Parts: sequence; C-alpha cells; structure tokens
Amino acid sequence: MIEKIKSFLEGLDEHYQAPYRSALTKSYQEENDFFMLMAFAESLGVQNPASFYTMELLPFLLEEFHAWHKRMGMQHSLIEHFGCC
Repeated sequence: MIEKIKSFLEGLDEHYQAPYRSALTKSYQEENDFFMLMAFAESLGVQNPASFYTMELLPFLLEEFHAWHKRMGMQHSLIEHFGCC
C-alpha cells in the first residue's frame, strides 16, 4: 500500500512539474551562469567587491568552468594561469 502511495505521489509530482521543467531548467542555468560570472569576475578583469568570498569557491567551481566558458561563447579559457582546454 505504501508503495502505491509513493508511486501515486511521484506521478502527481511529475504531472505538475513536467510542463514547467524546461522553464525551470533554463532559469536555473541562467542563475548558475550569473553565479559563475560573479565568481570568476576578478579573474576576467572585472572588479568584484565580493572577490574575497568568491576566491574561496573557485576550487569547487573549476570542474564547471570549462562548460561555462564554452556556453558563454568563449572558445578558450580567458584565465591565463588556468588552461582548461
């Protein structure tokens, strides 16, 4: 009985989320791109008043950096000391 209820709730959740999935995904991607821009702003030559705090995040964001700069239209990494391509 519990499995049927779980299955029903998952189906109900899917029913309500499916029409908005692409819009939510696009919104999440835009927010993530803006966050990456803010995190790497100092490295790209843009002054960032919060660079002290974003510097601590850079090691955690390096894995996403390559996909981000490709998505932003930069063919190669603009950071001189970090070549991801």
